[in-house]
Amino acid sequence: MFEQFGFETTTPQQAAVWFALAVGVIFGILGQITKFCFRRSLIGEDRRAAKGVWLTALAFAVLGTQAAVAMGWISFAEHRFMVPDVPYLAIAIGGLFFGAGMVLTRGCISRLTILAGSGNLRAALVVVVFAVVAHATLKGVLAPMRVALGSVTLGLGDYVSLAALPGGVMLWGGLIVVAALAVALRSGNRWTHLVMAAMIGLLVPLAWVGTGFILFDEFDPIAMESLSFTSPSADALFWVVASSSIPAGFGVGLLGGVALGACASSLIFGGFGWQSFETPAQTGRYLTGAALMGVGGVLAGGCTLGAGLSGVPTLSLAAILAIVMIGVGVLAMHATLRATPAGS
Repeated sequence: MFEQFGFETTTPQQAAVWFALAVGVIFGILGQITKFCFRRSLIGEDRRAAKGVWLTALAFAVLGTQAAVAMGWISFAEHRFMVPDVPYLAIAIGGLFFGAGMVLTRGCISRLTILAGSGNLRAALVVVVFAVVAHATLKGVLAPMRVALGSVTLGLGDYVSLAALPGGVMLWGGLIVVAALAVALRSGNRWTHLVMAAMIGLLVPLAWVGTGFILFDEFDPIAMESLSFTSPSADALFWVVASSSIPAGFGVGLLGGVALGACASSLIFGGFGWQSFETPAQTGRYLTGAALMGVGGVLAGGCTLGAGLSGVPTLSLAAILAIVMIGVGVLAMHATLRATPAGS
């Protein structure tokens, strides 16, 4: 569709950066106001309200994504989420690592990116370390480990998606939406927060359609992408240090937009403040968590946004396994820390 716009000096990849920047700014603003965070929805003191926000976003992400598929605008038939040989071992281990890391850093990478934009230097350092370790796992010294774990697969054939199971999209997609909204409506959130959560969810299909349909050019194709922070963080890191040899892509625009939106929102509505580490032990804990999330996000095929909020709406079984294992990792690490005597 992109060629119909008649641009002569702008390529689909360049347009994708600006599009991602806009999507990121909106997500940064809404995420900062609603305190959008998967970890908080599981173990936070306000987890009932946080769960309502996260599940509302998920419900609308599913509705919008599957509506776009039904309209024929996008298809996930060739997407990595639908690979018939599922690397279940890598996904399971990666999910556990990522979930454990979230607890140590007190937030998933999307939440930490928002906090970094709000002046939190702890979060900013975590984002940088996360990007370095993710890149090392994708293409560096940790890549052999990724390849070895990824070679252990389970062949699911055509049954890589809930849509392929009896009942199809209407049954399984409907169950996810109804269950998510049932919990959300009983979460005690103000309706304004639920509306903003729904807007966050709709950013997922907006990004899928934007990159997979509106910006699609068969002569200059780009990857179909949505909200995600693992590969984009690695790409953004590589672009920062080698921008003269590698062009910016969707991920660079997305991360930059999120930080910019969060910064603007925190300055306008309150919440901006410089924060740093308090003790060496805290520093070590955060850096350990960042490393775990960097490895885990790559192995699991995405973070709580990439595999969760963006992945689950595709109805991919691999994405569902990833977000479930991330949740298990969160609960396991939380229980471990609570059982460990302070100072030991």
